[in-house]
Amino acid sequence: MNSNLNQLQPYPFQKLRKLFDGITRNPALDPIDLHIGEPKHNTPAFIRQAMVDNLNGMANYPTTAGTLVLRSSIATWIARRFHLSAINPETEVIPVNGSREALFSFAQTVVDAKSPQPVVVCPNPFYQIYEGAALLAGATPQFINTLPDNHFRMDFTQLSDDVWSRTQLVYVCSPSNPTGGVMTLDEWQKLFALSDRYGFVIAADECYSEIYFTEGQPPLGALDAAQQLGRSGFPRLVVFNSLSKRSNVPGLRSGFVAGDAQLLNKYLLYRTYHGCAMNPVSQAASAMAWNDEAHVAENRRLYLEKFTTVINMLSDTLPVQMPDASFYLWVRTPISDTEFTKLLYRDYNVTVLPGSYLARDVRGMNPGENYVRIALVASLQECIEATNRIKNLVQTLRT
Repeated sequence: MNSNLNQLQPYPFQKLRKLFDGITRNPALDPIDLHIGEPKHNTPAFIRQAMVDNLNGMANYPTTAGTLVLRSSIATWIARRFHLSAINPETEVIPVNGSREALFSFAQTVVDAKSPQPVVVCPNPFYQIYEGAALLAGATPQFINTLPDNHFRMDFTQLSDDVWSRTQLVYVCSPSNPTGGVMTLDEWQKLFALSDRYGFVIAADECYSEIYFTEGQPPLGALDAAQQLGRSGFPRLVVFNSLSKRSNVPGLRSGFVAGDAQLLNKYLLYRTYHGCAMNPVSQAASAMAWNDEAHVAENRRLYLEKFTTVINMLSDTLPVQMPDASFYLWVRTPISDTEFTKLLYRDYNVTVLPGSYLARDVRGMNPGENYVRIALVASLQECIEATNRIKNLVQTLRT
């Protein structure tokens, strides 16, 4: 067996099940689950119809690089969304089976496990795929704590020159899971400068980029930042995005990687052996999804309504504020995050995720402690009901 498997920690939802072991949820209240970042808005009808209309594609083996139609639709969307002068669908875009699969497998392409003590850098808290990808590629994860005093930004000075000199890959998530923060141009400039100095690759996870709250003011993206800073060809930079959140199709497993053509050429070679080409039916439906923006604007409208309502209701009870983007609230709890989660589950039948499950103990602290992640993915009425129950729990704790 691969000995690196022994280094993997339980996934957050596995830990949550263990936390709830032996606890009975209040049967007088309907369950409301806000712990998983799974979109619940309806899948657009035209995407479903596109799959039906292209079922004959199941008779063909897909190519690893995907169809030119799909790559072109992705490239057109990227150029329009991130104000790029150009991006080449032949060399700078690869369709993938969701950003999760790609974020994991990309590390297996980039990391040279034979080099002395290779490092992969991640934010903390973080999406646990980053850690697992690093460990199974033979690297050691190193974490940068993102803290409220710094608006949850990555402070690159937390790591020493020795760590940076061994770093081969840096994962960043913007908009962030779980804090909802968006990296600024200044942050990108600092990270690019470190990449130029030490030669590491940047993997930019942007799967929440299309859930923002002011139309016409989308979050800055990595490719956009690179272009603004004159980095032609996106050196050592690859971005990951997905239709799951943007278009409410998590089951479609459709996303893309884009950026540095030389890196993507190597990644395509890896994927050729990996055997993970997207099926033709999904490719046809995905091309149509990337070409349409009306359903995405409606998706944002629904999230904005929920965020505005919930924050207005909760602001007199807990310290809560609008994230820059994404569909999560990152909320400080009046007691330990695990105890808060258990009480909310047992007495009020609402499930959220303890923040400590999304982070690691680094430099004497776990930056997720005393926070919970609340995914506003349920219906507006369910979110309102859940908020009332959370308020009731907090009031009970204060009496």
